[in-house]
Amino acid sequence: MACLIKALLILPLSFWVYSTFLHLGDTQISPLIATIIGGCRGGHGVGSRTKEIIKGIACDAAADDDDNQYRGRWELTSENSGVSAMHMFIFPNTNKAIMFDSLVFGPSRIQLPPDRILATKTRKTDAVLWVHAVEYDIDSAAIRPLKMLTDTWASSGGLSANGTFVLTGGWSEGQRTLRHLSGCGTCDWKEFPSALAGKRWYSTQQILPDGSFIVVGGRQMFNYEYVPNKGVSSEKNYQLPFLYETTNSEENNLYPFVFLSIDGNIFIFANNRSILLNPTTNKIIRKFPILPGGSRNYPSSAMSALLPIKLHDPNPNVIKAEVLICGGAKPEAANLASKGIFVNALQDCGRIDITNPRATWQKVIMPSPRVMGDMLLLPTGDVLMINGAKKGTAGWNFAEDPNMTPVLYKPDNPKIRQFTELIATTIPRMSHSTSAILPGGNILVAGSNPNYNYNLTNVKYPTELRVEKFYPPYLNPLLNSDRPFIISNFMGKMVNYGENFAIQFKLKKLEVSLVHLKVTMYAPPFTTHGFSMGQRLLELSIEKLIDLGPENFQVSVMAPPTATIAPPSYYLLFVVHRGVPSPGTWVQIR
Repeated sequence: MACLIKALLILPLSFWVYSTFLHLGDTQISPLIATIIGGCRGGHGVGSRTKEIIKGIACDAAADDDDNQYRGRWELTSENSGVSAMHMFIFPNTNKAIMFDSLVFGPSRIQLPPDRILATKTRKTDAVLWVHAVEYDIDSAAIRPLKMLTDTWASSGGLSANGTFVLTGGWSEGQRTLRHLSGCGTCDWKEFPSALAGKRWYSTQQILPDGSFIVVGGRQMFNYEYVPNKGVSSEKNYQLPFLYETTNSEENNLYPFVFLSIDGNIFIFANNRSILLNPTTNKIIRKFPILPGGSRNYPSSAMSALLPIKLHDPNPNVIKAEVLICGGAKPEAANLASKGIFVNALQDCGRIDITNPRATWQKVIMPSPRVMGDMLLLPTGDVLMINGAKKGTAGWNFAEDPNMTPVLYKPDNPKIRQFTELIATTIPRMSHSTSAILPGGNILVAGSNPNYNYNLTNVKYPTELRVEKFYPPYLNPLLNSDRPFIISNFMGKMVNYGENFAIQFKLKKLEVSLVHLKVTMYAPPFTTHGFSMGQRLLELSIEKLIDLGPENFQVSVMAPPTATIAPPSYYLLFVVHRGVPSPGTWVQIR
């Protein structure tokens, strides 16, 4: 297929070049085409506008061909993360990821140093406190143990406006606990038991335009609440009958998909239904059509993301917010899995514009079925689907046939060209696996504990402590000459809503065209149980591009206009050239 597409692109190009430059002669045309295509990688432009057009077409064809041939690569970066990464997020400006699981899972593979063991009563094994949370250095793979006293199993979380990580709920005594973690090199969890009004186990958290958080659902919690500030207790649950109406014997509505729409309302999807909630009036203002095909939330665990929000048009009325949901399981799949019967996961995707009152779900089919996968927004605006299984559901030993082949989804392509299968890993990542976009544009992949406790041997799918990095096709070494590098340093600076700000970057090119450039801002999520909470990608409006000298450029962009578009917090900023993103740099918006 790659060769056919390339032929279809190059053949008419060749005839056009031949007819346009016939007077050059055969011996001169071939070197010309070779020079133009060679310039895609070497950066040597040609003089005339006509030749620039040829170069653009040829380069795009060559890039497409590279994408079809290079399917990414995997790198094993650690044999032992200390804990199985059931939950994961990355901190801004620290180069650190936080991984944790549950206190009830028995001895992990890392202990708290004796000088940090509290005298107060804690869970211990042979008088030693086993650690169930670590700080992981994404470059060196070094780990620092973190102290947790309340159980965070199946908790919810998000990054606050000031860069503190806020975690809610969990299991047992942790269900009503609020926790804060700062990114300093010696910081530990600060825990506030009984701060929440409801028992939040398998609930979902979402940041709001004012920087506060809403937390929705949980087991037998058919309500939501607003997360209190540190040291304050929440006083009220807001009833949401919609959550009761979408439950069943297998539940299938846990970890609901929750997104902040661009109008400030909250999109909530549970099982196979969805609503739009006004968080100011606490009223449901819209009900969306049912998404047919099966169940989509835990334990049926589909993947979901809010697709990139494009801010190119100054008219806010034309900005769309689209939700994508892929995979999942039949409603009865969990009950059948408990009996050793593993049915095929769902293979379809539904996509809907949540800003359109008359919108309907648009369906498309993935290359393979998937349940318990992760869905990540790449800096380019494409979507990565990774981890999971092809049969069964989430839960201990409830799945078979691990899906080890990542899939790339291009939302702007025609339906027949939206999916590309990438190179497979050799490590099954099933229940309780996680992934995260790193500042380098590569993906941190960890976890998988389909068993109760740390079962490392004598089981079909052992508890997984190995950590990998996945390098998507845009990190093909042959594309290095197209990779920008941001020079600007935004450390300690604020980006204000609606303002113009400049980004300087280096690129090994003599010329750069706005046609091949985009700037994106990415809100890093908290990922657990197949859902990345708070994930958001914005494509910024580019105002101007300036050539500053040899291989140095400056692009001016418009910051997101309001906090409903981009809630206040830290974002990774990327410059993308010809589909190749720069390493990200952190910016804080307010």
